[in-house]
Amino acid sequence: MHGPDPDTLHPMSFTDQVAFLRPLAKDRPNVEIGAYTYYDDPAGPQRFFDQCVRYHFPFVGDWLRIGPFCAIATRAQFIMNGANHQMTGLSTYPFAIFENGWDEGFDPETWVEGNRGDTTVGGDVWIGTEAMVMPGVTIGAGAVVAARSVVTRDVRPYAIVAGNPAREVRRRFDDATVDRLLAIAWWDWDAPRITAALPAIRSGDIAALEAS
Repeated sequence: MHGPDPDTLHPMSFTDQVAFLRPLAKDRPNVEIGAYTYYDDPAGPQRFFDQCVRYHFPFVGDWLRIGPFCAIATRAQFIMNGANHQMTGLSTYPFAIFENGWDEGFDPETWVEGNRGDTTVGGDVWIGTEAMVMPGVTIGAGAVVAARSVVTRDVRPYAIVAGNPAREVRRRFDDATVDRLLAIAWWDWDAPRITAALPAIRSGDIAALEAS
């Protein structure tokens, strides 16, 4: 056996509070979820995209991309560009969305200017309880986002960030080791190869992992 089926909604036999997100992402526009990435919520993880991915409107065009083998804790939030309000005038109130004459004269380009781009999470990232990821952020592979952190800027691979706004506390490994891990990118391997390499992954034996 080589692990669970990544397209099984509830991969654990003893609980339904954990769900793989890839099967939930099917038919969702502007979303890419890697294999084995899961969301853990005792209230029920099935509504992840309704409750945890906020203001993600297809017409905006921004993407949420989350890599494989990510662990996302309860009530983590991804705020997308649809949350932005126009800031080029005297008020930030979104008059145009209420129509009935308030949409007349609105220039969509003034709103597009505030679009911060796609939100991207690399492979093997751990996002803690009630952390918030703001629009357009890239979180590098192997990073850890502490509980209740507010991520407003890009996070380096294998960095640990915490706070509001989130700041880098430390890096999990030295730069040379990070470079080796990024070159290996084990999270992109097929399941049998990962299964065979688990002793090296668990023990931190990067030389054995490179030889796998």
